[in-house]
Amino acid sequence: MPIANKIKNHIERSSWIRKMFEEGNSLRQQFGEENVFDFTLGNPTMEPPAELQQELRNIAENPTPGMHRYMNNAGYEETRAAVAAAIAGNCNQPVSADHIVMTCGAGAALNVVLKTLLNPGDEVIILTPYFVEYKFYIDSQNGIPVEVITKEDFQPDLEAIGSAINARTRAIIINSPNNPTGVIYPESTLNALAELLHRKEQEFATTILAISDEPYARISFGEEVPCIFDSIPNSIIVTSHSKDLALPGERIGYLAANPAMRDVGLFMQGAIFCNRVLGFVNAPALMQRLVTNLQSVSVDVAQYQRKRDLLYNKLTELGFEMVKPGGGFYLFPKSPLADEMEFIRIAQKYRILLVPGSGFGAPGFFRIAYCVEDAIIERSLPLWEKLALEIGLS
Repeated sequence: MPIANKIKNHIERSSWIRKMFEEGNSLRQQFGEENVFDFTLGNPTMEPPAELQQELRNIAENPTPGMHRYMNNAGYEETRAAVAAAIAGNCNQPVSADHIVMTCGAGAALNVVLKTLLNPGDEVIILTPYFVEYKFYIDSQNGIPVEVITKEDFQPDLEAIGSAINARTRAIIINSPNNPTGVIYPESTLNALAELLHRKEQEFATTILAISDEPYARISFGEEVPCIFDSIPNSIIVTSHSKDLALPGERIGYLAANPAMRDVGLFMQGAIFCNRVLGFVNAPALMQRLVTNLQSVSVDVAQYQRKRDLLYNKLTELGFEMVKPGGGFYLFPKSPLADEMEFIRIAQKYRILLVPGSGFGAPGFFRIAYCVEDAIIERSLPLWEKLALEIGLS
């Protein structure tokens, strides 16, 4: 059966993460699940908080008539109000339910925002290394992704961003804490980006939206994750509860528009319409009800910090070079070999499964997703030692 040429090409270039996960299946069959150290997928093994389990029981035991019916395409008023209150508590902006659309995760929120904003041929800046699906999302909504390399410490290079902006630039996507690096962008960087965008808007007589992708915003290790609304007026938050409540399979998230954004009311009308016509219609009713009272709840971040420290300390001791992540649950070391695929193939000899940096637009690096059980990390450490010895690090 024929498929579109574009989709065929996308499949051939699609997620390295899934490819490496599938290669690991044969290793699991050969050596057993417990002897394969899979660091490929950002699929947390941590269970949701106890408060979520209790809330789920409360909903199941006290059903409300009509609770599974359609609602406003933007989502339940009480859910959006709870989300808005949580954002307003972290920002100096009067965010209300009218600025929120509940979505089927952050991926849906990004697609809704892009469809709302983009005319065919509009450009969206993405910072390398970037989440692997950004380019596909932008292309799906008739935009053109423009890659801009970050600095050596993975912080945004404002000069490079400025050089990439032109009259067709419609938006820039930022992701902090970042996937795959775990880097957090400080408030000073967001303020400088705001000044740059303002200058470029005046130069080209356009509006440039900063889209902040924030599924890891509550997973930080002592570093502040600043609110983008306080720095950039023309900004939008897209996020999900996949990571902070350990609910990746439930696909519940939201988009939030900065009340200070130009024509914010018109944008919200467009976003609600696009949420419907993209086929999402509305976010799942049960999940909306579930997260309404959980906006101040999250998983135990200390567990992720412990996992980070276990791997970071051991790998840097062995000679691997990397920026220490301030949040999220990824490490992004430099490949000790010029060809990171060769390094990853050698790692597979020790049943260590990794993702090449090329999949994130950053060849020469590799990603480790450490959202796995502590025991897996601990059992892998002797094999990391053997791997380092083989490639000449130890």
